[in-house]
Amino acid sequence: MRMFCLLLSLAVAFAASPALAADAKLGPDAATYAKAVDRGVEYLRKNQAEDGSFAAYSGPGITALVATGLLRNGRTPQDPTVAKALAYLETFVRDDGGIHALESTHKNYETALAVLCFTEANRNGRYDKTIKRADAFLKGIQWDESEDQDQASTNYGGAGYGRHKRPDLSNTSFLIDALRAAGNGPDDPAVQKALIFVSRAQNLETEHNTTPFAAKNPDGGFYYTPAAGGSSQAGETPEGGLRSYGSMTYAGLKSMLYAGVSADDPRVKAAFKWIQRFYTVKENPGMADNGLYYYYHLFAKALDAMEVGLVEDGSGAKHDWRRELAEELARRQRSDGSWANDNERWLEGDASLATGYALLTLAYCKPVVE
Repeated sequence: MRMFCLLLSLAVAFAASPALAADAKLGPDAATYAKAVDRGVEYLRKNQAEDGSFAAYSGPGITALVATGLLRNGRTPQDPTVAKALAYLETFVRDDGGIHALESTHKNYETALAVLCFTEANRNGRYDKTIKRADAFLKGIQWDESEDQDQASTNYGGAGYGRHKRPDLSNTSFLIDALRAAGNGPDDPAVQKALIFVSRAQNLETEHNTTPFAAKNPDGGFYYTPAAGGSSQAGETPEGGLRSYGSMTYAGLKSMLYAGVSADDPRVKAAFKWIQRFYTVKENPGMADNGLYYYYHLFAKALDAMEVGLVEDGSGAKHDWRRELAEELARRQRSDGSWANDNERWLEGDASLATGYALLTLAYCKPVVE
């Protein structure tokens, strides 16, 4: 009897241990997850403009973002909604390789999103030439020696809104995504230049960051830009430091990992520690509901790149981030299948944009085996 009890106890221990259970799952309930995705896709199908666009008033960027979200959730380039969106985007391909509206002041943003879309849709080399030329275009407008900037400049390596506008971490994050999607590895010169800018947007003093801002708020998070005197959308500390906030910290972490910085690097460790301290799916830390769906997308992308299934927060609680994020999105999904932010800042009141971000986010939340 004592032997039987011992064996029973061992069996229960093995079954209860996530590390020992071969089929331990992380992430949301599969049926709930699929329902949220399908409802979001159906909303977009019903609300696509006749010319294939989504939110055309803002240029081609939102259409590219939505189409990428559809493709990353199992829809093919032949899907009618995707095919129409791709045909619309193709009309924005320029002779210099850029993919943007005429006279656009958002050339990096629009071209980077188009590259992400076309690489997802690329079959049998259909977009090889377009992607290669767009890659060269993005490298050409990156702030570097070609703009008379050397490495001492806080502009160096960054990308911004328009060639002569200050670079920022958001645009530089999109740039790194596009460079990676186009096939550039971490050692590519443009990627390494971008990493210089990203490192300077972190509130952490290292040999990679000697700007004056880090010492005034050394919390390891990231802010909007160190260029042109520095700026944070979350404001300044009483000491004159630039406040870190959620979306930029996840953008910075993701960008460093994509640029080949290891998980053991002090920069990555500090960023992840900030994320643990302020972990939440309820708001964009430091920004409340400003840019919430943009935050969700970066949250998922960065933690996926970090290759973590559970995040231990500042109080020691462990979070299955895929499940929590997917459940929060399901809770926020509207009756018509869309998502939209009550806070309309940065166009997130537009249901096409918010739904595109939600689908991109959910693509990283699929159930996985631990």
